[in-house]
Amino acid sequence: MRIVHLCKNDLQGGAARAAYRLHKGLQQSGCDSSMFVVSKTSDDASVSAFSKPMNLANVVQRGLRQICLARRFDKYSKSRPAGLELFSDDRCTFGRSILGQMCGFDVINLHWVPGFVDYKSFFRGIPGSAVVVWTLHDMNPFTGGCHYNLGCARYLQGCGKCPQLGSSQEGDLSSDIWHRKRNVFASIPTPSLRIVAPSKWLASEAKASPILHKFPVSVIPNGLDLEEFAPRNRASVRELLGVPQDARVLLFVAEDVGNQRKGFALLVEAVARCARNIPNLLVMSLGQNRPSVPAGVDCRHIGPVNNDQFLSMVYSAADLFAICSLQDNLPNTVLEAMACGIPIVGYAVGGIPDMVRNEVNGLTVTPGDAQALADAICTVLGNKDRCTEMGVNARRIAIQDYSVEQQARRYGELYSTPV
Repeated sequence: MRIVHLCKNDLQGGAARAAYRLHKGLQQSGCDSSMFVVSKTSDDASVSAFSKPMNLANVVQRGLRQICLARRFDKYSKSRPAGLELFSDDRCTFGRSILGQMCGFDVINLHWVPGFVDYKSFFRGIPGSAVVVWTLHDMNPFTGGCHYNLGCARYLQGCGKCPQLGSSQEGDLSSDIWHRKRNVFASIPTPSLRIVAPSKWLASEAKASPILHKFPVSVIPNGLDLEEFAPRNRASVRELLGVPQDARVLLFVAEDVGNQRKGFALLVEAVARCARNIPNLLVMSLGQNRPSVPAGVDCRHIGPVNNDQFLSMVYSAADLFAICSLQDNLPNTVLEAMACGIPIVGYAVGGIPDMVRNEVNGLTVTPGDAQALADAICTVLGNKDRCTEMGVNARRIAIQDYSVEQQARRYGELYSTPV
């Protein structure tokens, strides 16, 4: 069985890293797995990058299509609220050309593919004998363009009047995208597509979606290499990172620390409320964009890290990990912290309650409540024995439920299920 994973990138971004880890886990289990991407960062020979056809006809066609797509989106450049994430079209400039560079596969596993897969031409061109699995890393495959709905329920009714576009029109870009997606998926026979959601929350959203509701949905959590992500000697890694040995370190990790959905501002507010109760409290942040913090909050920003071994060292330097997302799927960061033996505090949204078991390996609180988050931080960091016990439990749960070997086995079973 030959498996090919399609993803925009191989290592850049949480979805890409999750896809790559699954790919490597399948290889380690003996599967013939490869990865096909637009942008390749790794030097892994089993990952191949799409090569844009450069003959005149294709160059002209891509250029004209790019102008058309950009013109449609530019209409909302002034109305779109600031601080939002990507808004993605179901169309792209590559058309059918990516299928022409894919050969020798029995299973196609789609991951995060905006700007890579053109829905209409891609699904029309897939051989009928292929098993197609789509691993959802966010809500985009079944919305009118947003990746997280942020409380808007219009994706259940056809979109339009999109708040993330700043639009008051029923027939806006989000409505066009939603209806094109619905038409594409309506033409796909139910047994021909299998949906995987890493979290129970995203599975529930997919099942409720008018676009994807007819397809079978499986919940398969992301997995980790639990030797790569494992507790390191805290004193040694703190010395390496220049972190004081007596600090009580609260770690925050996001691809983009400035992403409003990730909630760093709420963490800063919570820390300001509880800092006086936790001596030597140090916030350590990791990711793109150095955050601005008010006076009185001791914060050290490390920047982006793409090396998993070094990343495990950063986690191991912490006493507590904070996940402050206002909406999220099954964040890799929580699994990584757990695997490194770090307890978690955060908001009870999306797939976070799947991983964080209250009073066992951490605490979850009401989303958006900075005071409740401050109280949770004080509760865990204020009791060193309890904090240590929660960290031990976090590692135990990671081993029991989130190994890449378990993930690969479950995907292998799904791939092998007869159509």
